[in-house]
Amino acid sequence: MSRFLEIVEKVRGIRRKLVVASAGDSVVLNAVKLAVEYEIVSPILVGPYEKIKVLSSNIDLDLSKCEVVDSPESDAAAKAVEIADKNGELLMKGLVKTGDLMKLVLQDEYRLKTGSTMTMVSVFDIPSYAKLLAVSDAGMIISPTLEQKVDMINAAVRVMKKFGVEKPKVAVLGAVEIPNLKMSATLDAAILSKMNDRNQIKDCIVDGPFALDNAVSIEAAKHKGVESPVAGDADVLIMPDIEAGNIFYKSMVFLANAKVASVILGARLPIVLTSRADSDETKLYSIALGALLV
Repeated sequence: MSRFLEIVEKVRGIRRKLVVASAGDSVVLNAVKLAVEYEIVSPILVGPYEKIKVLSSNIDLDLSKCEVVDSPESDAAAKAVEIADKNGELLMKGLVKTGDLMKLVLQDEYRLKTGSTMTMVSVFDIPSYAKLLAVSDAGMIISPTLEQKVDMINAAVRVMKKFGVEKPKVAVLGAVEIPNLKMSATLDAAILSKMNDRNQIKDCIVDGPFALDNAVSIEAAKHKGVESPVAGDADVLIMPDIEAGNIFYKSMVFLANAKVASVILGARLPIVLTSRADSDETKLYSIALGALLV
């Protein structure tokens, strides 16, 4: 049984206002249906009314429990962002490109920017790992700077605190566990670790660089002589770039049978931004996680 069910139960009955941008998509609507059945959200579906009506009928989504804002596909995302700005608690990507939606979120006419880096935090329930594991970033920041990695850490720590982890252990990843002048990710990791020592990054334990094996395996850490409270026991993994994050994400889901929930943080409200390849279950867990973080 997935450990995420505890979170679903925690937000059951909370009925957050979820604005779905370009909602004319059966996969997205099916996830919304599940979230409605658990009473996690009160959806505002933005998109072509007739299309949403037909798709909802096909999956038995009761539109009487939703608000539908009729909008042509070309304008639906902008309309959804406008509604989310004025009256939403959660924003969810529907049938719109991620880049197009995020450009709208960042526009000055809306009040969704906070000055913080917008980063994707994914939480994995991996059968072979003893606890939940948060990862940033697998879908937003292509090549994060040192400053952006600080924001990534803070966002992931915020998430894990919601799961009851009082002082998350953060492993900053690279290809090796020793700083190397030719590998900038390892230098960033060492700097972030020292910033944490000086209390410039708070409420967590940060160490690195770590190769993945000695971040999540105590045996590997011992074999390589890596001594750290984080070694083999990480709550959070900070990825060096989007390629590493994306490959890790898909490896866990498609090869390791992991369950996952993802949200984008850094805006004034959480953004549920899932892939079309993600299951309905993943989308439900992501909505639940977003609801928890409002």
